[in-house]
Amino acid sequence: MLPEQIKNFREMATLKDGTYVLLRPMVADDEARLMEFYSAVSEDDLRYFRHYVKDPSLIHEWCEHLDYSKVLPILALAKDRVVGSATLHFCEGPKRHIGEVRLFLAKDYRKRGLGMKMLRTLIDLARKQGLGLLMVEIVADETKVVKAFETLGFKIKATLDDYFMFPDGDSRDVVLMTMPLRLKTDEF
Repeated sequence: MLPEQIKNFREMATLKDGTYVLLRPMVADDEARLMEFYSAVSEDDLRYFRHYVKDPSLIHEWCEHLDYSKVLPILALAKDRVVGSATLHFCEGPKRHIGEVRLFLAKDYRKRGLGMKMLRTLIDLARKQGLGLLMVEIVADETKVVKAFETLGFKIKATLDDYFMFPDGDSRDVVLMTMPLRLKTDEF
């Protein structure tokens, strides 16, 4: 069951070019749409994923075992086609106030404002879930992505040398960025 605050969440977003996109939580019935979405991932983009998203059994697992208390996946749909996926991963234990953000857009929906709209939606949903801090890991070479997150209020906290390894063994530095969701107040 979806957390009460987002059970009926639906948001229509208008992109820079006037295209309408529906943002909503992923549901089990999205399996075929997700298979189509991830089957189009280029080999170059595939190198950045933590999992082999072209594996139908992985997509099936995600859809069959949705647990919104662990991962809140938001999809962007243009008509009936998935064109973006943004996920909020909830941490546990002493990190239970932290959410990790991940985002992937279809190639033909990049540089159209969709990523920013999806990230703003995740930030809003994270606040509604009571989180205090968001974090994201970005391969340091992706300077435009880093700048986009900075625009939304994320700050670079560390650069982790050789933290990300591609399937071929080549490694890259990763920028760790965070965004506080609660204002700190000084008390006396």
